[in-house]
Amino acid sequence: MNRQNGTDRAQRPYDVVLFGATGFVGALTAEYLAAHAPEGCRWAVAGRSRQKLEQLRERLAARHPGCAGLPLIEADVNDPEALRQLAESARVVATTVGPYLLYGEALVAACAEAGTDYVDLTGEPEFVDLMYVRHDARARETGARLIHACGFDSVPHDLGAYFTVQQLPEGVPLRVDGFVRSNATFSGGTLASALNAMGRGRQMLRAAHERRLHEPRLVGRRARAPLGSPRFSRETGAWALPLPTVDAQIVARSARSLKRYGPDFRYRHYAAVRTLPMAAGGAAAVGALFALAQLPPARRWLSERIKPGEGPDEQRRAKSWFSVRFVGEGGGHTVFTEVSGGDPGYGETAKMLAESMLCLAHDQLPDTSGQVTTAVAMGDALLERLQAAGIRFRVAATR
Repeated sequence: MNRQNGTDRAQRPYDVVLFGATGFVGALTAEYLAAHAPEGCRWAVAGRSRQKLEQLRERLAARHPGCAGLPLIEADVNDPEALRQLAESARVVATTVGPYLLYGEALVAACAEAGTDYVDLTGEPEFVDLMYVRHDARARETGARLIHACGFDSVPHDLGAYFTVQQLPEGVPLRVDGFVRSNATFSGGTLASALNAMGRGRQMLRAAHERRLHEPRLVGRRARAPLGSPRFSRETGAWALPLPTVDAQIVARSARSLKRYGPDFRYRHYAAVRTLPMAAGGAAAVGALFALAQLPPARRWLSERIKPGEGPDEQRRAKSWFSVRFVGEGGGHTVFTEVSGGDPGYGETAKMLAESMLCLAHDQLPDTSGQVTTAVAMGDALLERLQAAGIRFRVAATR
């Protein structure tokens, strides 16, 4: 049943369900929901271990007594019937269970079939492209919104570019560059996803090609995200290293869907490094990691250094920060903007995922369905939520 004329969604037991709630990022997201879900929000946590779910509920209830009766849902990624029931029980389902290429598709399929909004934290381009090819059409039929990359991949970049575009003239070609800086560390789950993606170069290119065959052509407009080349950025006073991550692809897809990005939009995505030796060392380290990821024994050895479910402690996360600076140009105008916050991979990612869930469940949003981006599906509403939650979007200068 289509979301626009279907009443079954409002009658479902839960507004939002968090799947993978007992993992590292999942538990942080559950803690955020316990503290910030609005009164009357019907939410539940889900995972494969009843015992771990009960332990999570006890920890949440110790800080938030209202969570003593928090509903628990047992479901496993290898149990399609349990995932079907999970999707049919909620208006919005979020999952932190990765690597998504290995564990993600069954839940996407269940949500697309049930007309349930779906959000995740994937940064895996191959997964996003495959889900578009396999499930976008059905999600459009049922009214489900499938929204990937709702954490540090790729909310600050997608909404940051969206925010930057709003500061520029309409109806003219626009150029936006994003420069990322952070001092954060990563968890075992993030490392596992990155290594898995690095070891699948051919499959990733094949999935991207298949997506292009299915996507409708953009008529009368252009939106692209070329990789760019290493350079010194006078705008930011740093060396800019191209980042071949999913973020730039997400920004370009938002630009394809929203006419506000102008008739000819280009986005480039960089890591900003202060000194040339640091830039050279960073590039060498990434190259070495990519090379090792091609060898299954080396990939397994690397993934065992930090196991999924492990991550930086609270003290380390409290010292972490991120900043994404944007330079936007168009119509003779230049604008400098910035998105910044605390620990990007965990504290702020949990915040972004939770606010995305709440936004989909409770806010007035554009009429969209199928695989869409955060900017297209939630836009101003999510931007306002994140600003209220402490993530800063600001205009630094114009000229």
